[in-house]
Amino acid sequence: MKKTLFLLIALLWSSISLVAQTNKVFDSGEYFKFKISYGIINAGVATLKLSDTVINGTALYHAKGYGYTTGATKFFFKVEDDYQSYFEKKQVKPHQFIRKIDEGGYTKDQKGFFNYKNNTVLVKDFEKNKENTYPIHNQVQDIVSAFYYLRKHPKIKTLKSGESIEIDMFFDGEIFTFKLKYLGNEKLKTKFGTLETMKFQPYVQAGRVFKAKESLMVWVTADENKVPVRIRASLLVGSLKAELEDYKGLVNPLKKI
Repeated sequence: MKKTLFLLIALLWSSISLVAQTNKVFDSGEYFKFKISYGIINAGVATLKLSDTVINGTALYHAKGYGYTTGATKFFFKVEDDYQSYFEKKQVKPHQFIRKIDEGGYTKDQKGFFNYKNNTVLVKDFEKNKENTYPIHNQVQDIVSAFYYLRKHPKIKTLKSGESIEIDMFFDGEIFTFKLKYLGNEKLKTKFGTLETMKFQPYVQAGRVFKAKESLMVWVTADENKVPVRIRASLLVGSLKAELEDYKGLVNPLKKI
């Protein structure tokens, strides 16, 4: 299951939670904890928390995503991933990102700085002691800020079953288009009660890890929060599942059926 835990954790930061712009969706103090399992095995934990900060006189949100393997899993494939983003509060426009990971010995230690005057991002690689500048455009997201940007996407109010939302994300030195297809609503039993959810299908690359490009499913609450509650991934070998284990600091009450 090499790299599959990392892929699921990364998708948590990028592919889930959509809501309209008319209401306040999130604020400092919001916190999510997810339990990740591989078949019947408890494989890992992923958390995401939001706080306030100020950089160069600009008030920003600081989002920190942290994922790691637990139990027996960490002995044959240890994962410890730290993903962070600093972004503007109104526009969800990223200013900086941090990517510090260790995935079974595959490591990276990077920090990125967005420059919208020049439409570039400077990526400093502390592990290799070098830096590179890449071209971007002013609507690009990093892998963590995308999570919050999607929560404020204006298209959600008119989205119909079968329609998709696309955004551009900067990751690993390039911009790629991330696409989510809306499959309709579904009632879902969770540890927090029965919830009305919106079901999405993020498109992934088939062949290396996933059975097909439609192998991933995401459920988010159909209320104003759009809380991610479940993710399922069909892999070439076995399957992975992430379930919302705990949450704090929601701006709007979680609506239960």
